[in-house]
Amino acid sequence: MDEPRFQDDSLSSDMESCHRLIASLQAQITQQASELSLQEKLVEEQAHSVLELQAASDKLQERNTELTLRVEQLLQQLFGRKSERRVNGEGQLFLDLGEEATLEVVHALEEAVLEAEQIVQDAEQEKQRRGAKRLYRDDRKFPEHLPRTEKTVDLPEEQREGSTLIGYDEVESLHCKRSELYVPVTRYAKYAYPADKTQGADQERGIVSPERPTGLVEGNRLDASIGVIVVAWKYFFHLPFYRQQDLFAGSRWTPSRSTLQNLETNVEFALRPLADWLRGYLKTDRCIGCDETGVALITPRNLPDLSGHPRRDRITEVLGEAIEKGKPSVKAHFWGYYASRLPVVAFDFTVSRHRDGPDDVLSDYEGNLVGDCWSGFQKIDVRSDSRMTFAACWAHARRKIDECRSAFPLQVAKLESLIRMLYDVEDQNKTLDDTARRSRRQSLSRHALDQIDEYLGSEAMQSASVLPKSNLGIAAADVRRHWAALNRFTEDASIPIDNNDCEQLMKRVATGRKNWLFRGSLASGERGSNLMTIIGSAIRKELDVHAYLEDVLRRALAGETDWASLAPHAWKAEHPEAIRTYDSEERRQAADRKRVRRARRRRLKK
Repeated sequence: MDEPRFQDDSLSSDMESCHRLIASLQAQITQQASELSLQEKLVEEQAHSVLELQAASDKLQERNTELTLRVEQLLQQLFGRKSERRVNGEGQLFLDLGEEATLEVVHALEEAVLEAEQIVQDAEQEKQRRGAKRLYRDDRKFPEHLPRTEKTVDLPEEQREGSTLIGYDEVESLHCKRSELYVPVTRYAKYAYPADKTQGADQERGIVSPERPTGLVEGNRLDASIGVIVVAWKYFFHLPFYRQQDLFAGSRWTPSRSTLQNLETNVEFALRPLADWLRGYLKTDRCIGCDETGVALITPRNLPDLSGHPRRDRITEVLGEAIEKGKPSVKAHFWGYYASRLPVVAFDFTVSRHRDGPDDVLSDYEGNLVGDCWSGFQKIDVRSDSRMTFAACWAHARRKIDECRSAFPLQVAKLESLIRMLYDVEDQNKTLDDTARRSRRQSLSRHALDQIDEYLGSEAMQSASVLPKSNLGIAAADVRRHWAALNRFTEDASIPIDNNDCEQLMKRVATGRKNWLFRGSLASGERGSNLMTIIGSAIRKELDVHAYLEDVLRRALAGETDWASLAPHAWKAEHPEAIRTYDSEERRQAADRKRVRRARRRRLKK
């Protein structure tokens, strides 16, 4: 009986061991499952961390690329070439016209090549002719109208003994003398008439003197010529008042800066109607270019009197906010307007870069407005009730594309070559009338535009090669967004392909800003815009600015109000001696060089 009991005890012990083993295994499995769960969570957290690090790395890489491009742009602005022209087609592709080119386009290309060959041949012949003429010409003499003094240098008497005088060698030497101030004294006679006894004993004797002309300042202590010099020095030669003081001091007269400012104020007041007339005349053109640039305006202590000012609300808002926040200055803006066909320019001054500036100046204008793709120019046709039509500038679009050259050399070279085709067509259209120009734009320029449109939608410009947020992607998107405005020049022959003429005009403001640095008041900015309107129009007609200003100012002070006859283009016809012929000659030579350069490039494409 004992043996079965022993077997039962043994079996029970084995079962308990098995249970303990199973429990231990279960505990180990549970522990391992828990550890595995923790490891999975750790792996998941690490995966999230890796993704976050990857996203941060991508953002940093994108930021690094953006900053690198920005550094390249700044270096280009500081040390790079200012001209946008590519020397000898550097980086450009020679393009064919495509298989879809029409016979008219092919024929036009053949004509362009033949014309280019003729231009180059004529240029070579002219170069040889000038070279031959230079070999045999006499020494250039100074202008005959310059005053001359003669001085004879002879040998000592002891060396002249036994010799015969056979003539003289004349040597002309140009000298310069510092400008001199002089003070004419005008004596006005005074006559006294005896009292008329019949009118009573208290009748005073009458004193009569000749009528005195209207002077620039009270008492005519400073002549109009001084005011003309002050204005011409500041807005033509870009000399601030403190430098003008030094120049006048060299002539032994040292005016205060307030005196110089008062002279500028009086000149502007006398010629303000002429500036207003020029602005009105500019708006009779079919097409106007517009551009702007910033300038610092010193914040006044108190708001100026703006009673009756057409922009009172905007000025009050901007200057009031600056005064409240204690800003030392605000960024004001000079606006330039360039007539496409008429010989006139205009300037305007605003306290901010707001579209109410052009809207106010062009409030009664009907025609085309050319400019960059600034948001204020967009929808101007809607704001003006279809009085104006906006045309975008191809030079501005090309500039944005050219900034992407380092990152996308092939795409940029292709696009710039296509854009160059547009400019080649315009170069050939310069001598044509409006009908022929519009016809060639509709055929040749339209064909080049179609190729640009096709390439912008090609695989080379898709996201696989050009990301939408890259600089080229953004530039291409801008071209797409303003495509209708960029094509508008093909619809009207009066619209130029770009706004370069107006942008060149704004260089006068930029050069002046580097010298006089800021505008001291709202009135100073508005005075500057009026004077630059008059001087800029005179420069466009290649006039001697000093001679023009002095004659016009004296006639205005004398009471003349026929501003049409005082405008630069009308005044030029009456005063051919005041035309700067050297300036027109330099412009002609520069245009000829550009024409030959483009002809040589077109000839290489045949």
